[in-house]
Amino acid sequence: MKINALKSLAILFVAITMLATEASAVESLRRPNRRRTKTQESNVVTTADTLHTATIEEATQFEATVEECYTEAATRRENTPQQLDSILAIWRHTSTVEYYERYFNDFCCGNDGSKEVLATSISDSVYISRLQALMSPVPLKYNHEVRRAIERFSSKSYASIMSYAYHYFPMIEEELDRAGLPHELRALVVVESGLNPLATSRAGAKGLWQFMLTTGKEYGLEINSLVDERCNPRLATRAACRYLKTMYDIYGDWTLAIASYNCGPGNVNKAITRSGGNRENFTGDFWDVYYHLPSETRGYVPLFMGATYAFAYHKAHGIEFDPAPLPLIVDTIMINRPMHLEQVSSTIDIDIETLKMLNPQYTLSIIPATTKSYPLTLPVERISDYIENEKAIHAKDSTFLKEYVIHANIEKKRTEAPPAKYHTVKKGETLGAIARKYGRTVKQLMTWNGIKNANSLRIGQRLRVSAN
Repeated sequence: MKINALKSLAILFVAITMLATEASAVESLRRPNRRRTKTQESNVVTTADTLHTATIEEATQFEATVEECYTEAATRRENTPQQLDSILAIWRHTSTVEYYERYFNDFCCGNDGSKEVLATSISDSVYISRLQALMSPVPLKYNHEVRRAIERFSSKSYASIMSYAYHYFPMIEEELDRAGLPHELRALVVVESGLNPLATSRAGAKGLWQFMLTTGKEYGLEINSLVDERCNPRLATRAACRYLKTMYDIYGDWTLAIASYNCGPGNVNKAITRSGGNRENFTGDFWDVYYHLPSETRGYVPLFMGATYAFAYHKAHGIEFDPAPLPLIVDTIMINRPMHLEQVSSTIDIDIETLKMLNPQYTLSIIPATTKSYPLTLPVERISDYIENEKAIHAKDSTFLKEYVIHANIEKKRTEAPPAKYHTVKKGETLGAIARKYGRTVKQLMTWNGIKNANSLRIGQRLRVSAN
């Protein structure tokens, strides 16, 4: 493919050059205020004809030269593995962004993004037509509850959260597609965790999909002192797909399946019975049992619909997502011996905080690969760096793992209070973005720093980003 592309470029380059020269020669015949003899005119035309004939011959010769040079370069491996990885990362990054931009532009409704259109100023009929235009397999009904959810997510305060969609949604869509589920279910992670793989609820649910400990284990996720796969975005997504598929097979309706994700099938079954239905042959949906569901669940499905709307139509409200703060294109390497993430970050060019966010399942930043292999997620452009420096990375075992090889040290590390961490606010930063960077919630940062208004940050303000 590369050779063919270069051939085409070579031919185009030579052709343009020759034709430009030919055009220049012919144009000289047409310029006014210059005298020419018939002999001069004949010579110019002959030159143009000669150049035209030479174009194809020289292009063919140039094509052969390009092919020969490319073959020689490929043989000598002049493109290093790192360069090839970087080219691949750039191409896939660009493709991903372009794909979503085309999707967003389908629903931008003529707004060029130059000004914000408040959700509260839009009529109900506009919202209805926009939801219908999405043509989702998940029925997107419109009512007062859904409107409130749309207004909540169609605000600039959610732009920093939604920027993570560029990183997580391609993977989530891939897993939904494999499971044969609607891609629109991706919006559930916005409602569940705000696209934060380290999010933890007061009840103890964790990860993008907010699995409780027992449910996570039921769906095959490893959860122990060093590993919590509820925080592994891909593995947790696969588990969520299995759950949602099972619920849809039971109820035959996506709104009820989504409701069951929030409150469990037991509560959905009770709501069906209390509404006068029969669970075995119930053909209704979420709205038919709405008043018999737990209060939190009544708002859950509308929130899903609001997040679905906001993702598609944010440009219609003059909102742009910030650049994704995580690498869009990643790959994994299987690790078969214990390793600390700082062994990697101190050897190849990758920030430790980025590495932790790409591997959030390792609660102490240790990959405990003693009896089985574990994945290490890296940006695609760092895969070759890791492979070439693997020996140097492993050589740091004694430096970074010595305090963990004794069980007592591991227990101590788990329970000891880490020193307090602080962050200095920079221009353009939001409290949500800072919270996400350190694996915290906005509420935690507001509590630790006595902040009453999340939008009142000052440049240079020093924030405490840890509990101690």
